[in-house]
Amino acid sequence: MGAIHREGPVSNRDAKILIAGAGLGGLTAAACLLIAGYDVEVYEQAPELGEIGAGVQQSANSNHVMRHIGVLDRLEAVAFRPPVTEFRIFNTGEVLQELKLAEGHESRFGGPYLQLHRADFHEILAARVIELDPAAIHLNSTATGYEESADGVTLLLADGRRINGDILIGADGIKSVIRRQIVGDIAPSYTGDAAWRLTVPTDRFRDGFLEGKSSIWVGPDKHAVVYFLRGGELLNCVMAVESDEWDTESWTEKRPWEELKGALAGWHEDIQAIIDAVDKDRCFRWALNVYEPVDNWNTARATLMGDAAHPTLPYLAQGAAMAVEDAAVLTRCIEQSSSVAGALSLYQDNRIDRTARVVRESHRNRALFHLQSVEELKAQFAKRNMDKERADWLYSYNPLTVTLEPGRVAA
Repeated sequence: MGAIHREGPVSNRDAKILIAGAGLGGLTAAACLLIAGYDVEVYEQAPELGEIGAGVQQSANSNHVMRHIGVLDRLEAVAFRPPVTEFRIFNTGEVLQELKLAEGHESRFGGPYLQLHRADFHEILAARVIELDPAAIHLNSTATGYEESADGVTLLLADGRRINGDILIGADGIKSVIRRQIVGDIAPSYTGDAAWRLTVPTDRFRDGFLEGKSSIWVGPDKHAVVYFLRGGELLNCVMAVESDEWDTESWTEKRPWEELKGALAGWHEDIQAIIDAVDKDRCFRWALNVYEPVDNWNTARATLMGDAAHPTLPYLAQGAAMAVEDAAVLTRCIEQSSSVAGALSLYQDNRIDRTARVVRESHRNRALFHLQSVEELKAQFAKRNMDKERADWLYSYNPLTVTLEPGRVAA
């Protein structure tokens, strides 16, 4: 069966848009496009909607979009709003710098800073898409690739189905088959870091533990990111530890608690308290790989977004936010363009440099966070103003109002 031919500009609301993947980015794109009036179908390989993992941080640049699609109030109801993020020395807890969050973040950038459980975030986005179109999401639908012509695009599924549309969005994550078809099978490089993921109920800690503050603990060969979820009911911790032993890129790979305890020997008593409080059979570790930014996400009728386009290390807390930004900007580009090629080109022009900067800044943070001595840490942080740096270009971006221009646009 051939692809459906659509006459006229992309902005015609009868254009059919296919999305491979119902993760955070794919669902946000679906909501944005449905609100804009497009026919949207989302194809997800899982048999049911859901998300694993733990914490995810969403700053104002992302939350503009959450307000636009009508879910910001729901997210705020299940989120934690930290007063600050503190950069702290690994063994003494001395504060090197802080990022002003909570009310300060919202007044400066027009949206809140929220720390969310990934499962809650995903559930709220999925519910919103279903509200907008109960038939939009198709489960048990594993993408294997696509075909395209001047007339349309066909998403190929593992069970033999061929789904026709006008545009295909690859939102199928870090192992994306759509990415592989567009940019080839590019192998990542191992950063040398293995990341431990822990979530702990906060009733296991003393009252006022960490005062509700988000914190990034930095030290030789490792760092830890700590923040709260679900209104303060859970503590989320990710510890990146340099390791010669390569793990899989799986968030569900369990490792012995004793390994974690040994790796963080000599760290501050608050870090020890977190390690001691976790369920010892609920310690997960995975490899952190770095993917160099690519120069092209598009073919004639297909494009990429989120981790499929620009997988990034979690050292800037912007991976999910970049997917959300992609969704909003891509929707605007489709609305404003008179052809599929024009829409996809405009989208790439206005996203590729910004997301590449996030990828590279995240990777550079690894070197900063893992300096070999307290003296080096103090000296390097003294040269930086982390709050101003992020305010100047990262949090101040609004994907709903930023000017969209053809040609490569600087971040």
